[in-house]
Amino acid sequence: MSKLIVGNWKMNGSLVANQALLHALVQGLPAADACTVAVCVPAPYLAQAQALLTGSPLCWGAQDLSAHTHGAYTGEVSATMLQDFGARYVIVGHSERRQYQGETDAVVARKVQRALSSGITPIVCVGETLAEREAGATEAVVKRQLAAVIHTNGHCISEIVVAYEPVWAIGTGQTASPEQAQAVHAVLRAQLQAATPQAARVALLYGGSMNPANAAALLRQPDIDGGLIGGAALKAADFLTLVAQAVDAAATT
Repeated sequence: MSKLIVGNWKMNGSLVANQALLHALVQGLPAADACTVAVCVPAPYLAQAQALLTGSPLCWGAQDLSAHTHGAYTGEVSATMLQDFGARYVIVGHSERRQYQGETDAVVARKVQRALSSGITPIVCVGETLAEREAGATEAVVKRQLAAVIHTNGHCISEIVVAYEPVWAIGTGQTASPEQAQAVHAVLRAQLQAATPQAARVALLYGGSMNPANAAALLRQPDIDGGLIGGAALKAADFLTLVAQAVDAAATT
């Protein structure tokens, strides 16, 4: 399977900074089909991404969407609105939204449903807290989170992307070892295989502080198909290094 590298800008960016970053990324992307590359930008910058990236090899997407199709939901952004701006991907159920906005497994599953119905690929985030890992509950937590999505979207579950993001490794500088990450990815792969005969189509990304120093070893694990990148996605040189490492991993695994 080719690799997938997705940058999550979180709540960062400006029109000027974005233009410089996107220009550098487009200019620096390798001419290879072994890796799909995307950036998920804050909603106000989707129009800018569409204008600057249309016709380029760099895909773009959003960081969230509403569980509703339309209506009196002030501040919400619907899947069809994202569709208007050419979004190919949308991050769903990121741990920060689960933590700060109280998103439940059921809400995440409905958001996935909205994205799929509009032809947008949802990047579904699952992951455990440090307390859950220390309690030995990692497998139970990630399987519960993914099971909700499978239950609601089983007929088209092969169209999603899954990102394993150990909450204790997000923005902390800590990273799961390649062996720890692979163990969880193998659990997720098996769960998907039980749900659909097309499980091999589902890309599994690692999303816990992947950076140029640790990416090569992570990307060579058999069930890690790419990365959901936070801080390193805001620096063109770092992000392009990750893309290059993904291309190398795709050629050797």
